[in-house]
Amino acid sequence: MTIPVTVADVHRMTPDVKQFRLVADDHSFQYDPGQHTMVHFENDGEEEARPYTAANLPGPDGTDQILLAIKRYDDGNASVWMHERTPGDEIEIEEVDGNLRVRDLDRDAVFLATGTGITPLYPMLKQYAREGEGTTHLVFGERDQEHLIFRESLDQLRAENANVEVDYVLSDADGDREWDGKTGHVQDHLPEALDGVDLAETDCYVCGVPEMVVETEELLVEAGADEDHVYTEGWESDAADE
Repeated sequence: MTIPVTVADVHRMTPDVKQFRLVADDHSFQYDPGQHTMVHFENDGEEEARPYTAANLPGPDGTDQILLAIKRYDDGNASVWMHERTPGDEIEIEEVDGNLRVRDLDRDAVFLATGTGITPLYPMLKQYAREGEGTTHLVFGERDQEHLIFRESLDQLRAENANVEVDYVLSDADGDREWDGKTGHVQDHLPEALDGVDLAETDCYVCGVPEMVVETEELLVEAGADEDHVYTEGWESDAADE
C-alpha cells in the first residue's frame, strides 16, 4: 500500500543534494529514526520504487511530514526524477520501516558515515543526543566542505550536548586553506577518533559505500568491538543504477 504525499517545499543542501519536505493529509507516520520509506515513480512506463531515509524525528505521536535528503546522480533514475519535483507535486511513498535504528539508548554509541550514508545516522544521532544515557561519537567522511550534508545541524548538536562528539574527514581537501581538520578516509582515523572508547561496551553504526562499510566493520572488530553490536548498511556504489 502506498501513501499519497505532497511536496511542501524543496531546499538545496549541497550542490548535488536537495531536501524534500513531504506532507500527508490524513496519515501519521510511526517509525524509528534511521528507518526508510520507499518512493514510487514511473520509469519508461514501469512503476519502480527506491528507498530513502526519513531525516526527521517522528515524535511520540508520529508525524504527517517526512524529510528526505536525496543526492542526484546523473544516471540515477530515482534521484533525477526526485530532483525534478517541485512544491505542489504529489508522489506516492510507503510506510517508514527498515533495520537500521538505535538499538540501546543505555549503551555508548559510535556512528561512522561517508557521503549520503549520513542520512540515516543523522536522525539516529539526534535521537541519541536527546534520549541517550551514555556518550556518542560521529565520524563523517566527505569529499570537501561544500558537500558536508547537515553540517550546521551537526555542529549545533555537538555544541549543545556534552555527550556528543563529531569529527569530519575530508578526502579531497587539498588546496582548501580554510580546512585544518582531518583528511583522507574515515577508516584512516578510527584509532585516533575512538581513542578512549570502550568498544566492547559500545554499539557501532556504520553506513556508506559498501567497501567502506566492510573495511570499517573489520577494523572495529579488530579493535575490540563485539561483532553482534556492529550494525551496518551499505549503499551508493550502484546509485547510478537507481
